Amino acid sequence: MNEREPQSVLRWTYANFRRVAIVASFQAESSVIIDLASRIRADLHVLTLDTGRLPRETHDMIAGVRSRYGIEVEVITPDPVETAEMVAVHGVDLFFESVELRMRCCDVRKSRPLHRALRGYDAWITGLRREQAATRATTPVVAIDVDHAGITKVAPLATWSKAQVWAYIRDHDLPYHSLYDHGYTSIGCAPCTRATLPGEDDRAGRWWWELDGVRECGLHWSGRR
Repeated sequence: MNEREPQSVLRWTYANFRRVAIVASFQAESSVIIDLASRIRADLHVLTLDTGRLPRETHDMIAGVRSRYGIEVEVITPDPVETAEMVAVHGVDLFFESVELRMRCCDVRKSRPLHRALRGYDAWITGLRREQAATRATTPVVAIDVDHAGITKVAPLATWSKAQVWAYIRDHDLPYHSLYDHGYTSIGCAPCTRATLPGEDDRAGRWWWELDGVRECGLHWSGRR
């Protein structure tokens, strides 16, 4: 396996694991991974997290990918009881109050649903890249995921640059999230994401009201790694 070639990484993954899930946020990296994987096999398992706070454009992107590739995208939602209890105590926009409450919202709406969804899978594929953030600078291409019962976590684009991702999208005329055309460089929940300004890093639009701290939701960074 050539770890610098995403195609090689994906072929290795599908050859070595029976149940593989692509977990897509439908940002640019998801467009590339789904296209590459579709060239390897037709029966893709694609999961995505609908937190209940996604922008309309993300749902449009999901529909566009379904149409282009003829694949089903399994939409994972938070537990309604957990969500209702959180909102009843802290309000619907608790994430503005503190980093702790923001992380709790991400945990209920993202991390817990993903943990439940990955039960039964042998490996999952993510669009993490080392260039995205300091917290992702040492992202391995393949690793044991201790947060998800020891299944294998695969990041085929870990060594790729942003320029490589967008070159692939342009060269293959792939669908991409429309908010990129409006100045967004990282896209999550609608109230927690804004367009970035000139000179800002790509993740500056995520939880921008937090002046200090780590701009991660907990899906890929728990604070101990």
